[in-house]
Amino acid sequence: MRGTPTRMLEYDFMQRAFAASGIVAVVAAAVGYFLVLRGQTFAGHALSHVGFAGATGAALFGLSPLGGMLVFTIAAGVSMGLLGERLSGRDVAIGIVLSLALAFGLFFLSFYSTNSAQATSILFGNVLAVSKATLGSLVILAFITLAALAFISRPLAFSSLQPELAEAKGVPIRLVGVLFLALVALAVAQSVQIVGVLLVFALMVGPPATAQLLTNRLIPGILLSAGLAVAEAWAGIALAFHVDWPTSFCITLLSAAAYLGVLLFRRSV
Repeated sequence: MRGTPTRMLEYDFMQRAFAASGIVAVVAAAVGYFLVLRGQTFAGHALSHVGFAGATGAALFGLSPLGGMLVFTIAAGVSMGLLGERLSGRDVAIGIVLSLALAFGLFFLSFYSTNSAQATSILFGNVLAVSKATLGSLVILAFITLAALAFISRPLAFSSLQPELAEAKGVPIRLVGVLFLALVALAVAQSVQIVGVLLVFALMVGPPATAQLLTNRLIPGILLSAGLAVAEAWAGIALAFHVDWPTSFCITLLSAAAYLGVLLFRRSV
């Protein structure tokens, strides 16, 4: 996939790749910022595994993998939100559920009689294969996710930073938590289209964590997180185009490099 920068955007699939990755990066970074702020990064990982089972199960029955992933991740996200504090300290139980979800995904894949490209795409993403229909779906999902996040952003930030005070002031913490995890599920389903189930942290955790190392202000932090995510996604696609490496690997590599670079810089000053 080597080529010059001018040739890169001559291809329709590259144009869709840049558009899709930019849309998903903004959504993942915005939702991921609160995910990191609330210390719920494990939830994103959990939902990605559950979504894998939903996507493969749906594809097995000839349904949309994105649709199956949305149904499973939203159901799991709402369930996790309703459980609330009951999930605290139960890493072993959650880990078993994650392993079981991944196992079911692989079980569904074992019934595929064609090729293994479906598994590779779901596990590691394939932004270069985004169709016009998928791109349209991502635009709609992004609008819904960002609009809903903006709607609950104030009580979400309040309950994330000062949960006891927020509860005393009458903020419905449980409801806010449920709605937020439903939005995390939407963001995970979108991110999987770009980086896959196993690398979803690259967009949902890397840029927000890096941004929070650079500023503790909420709005500038969210904007910086989104900017970093878009830059890493686009730079990853460009790098993959020139060196012929997997796109998801390049995006993940840049995300990790940005975080480690900022972390080392902060510790050296």
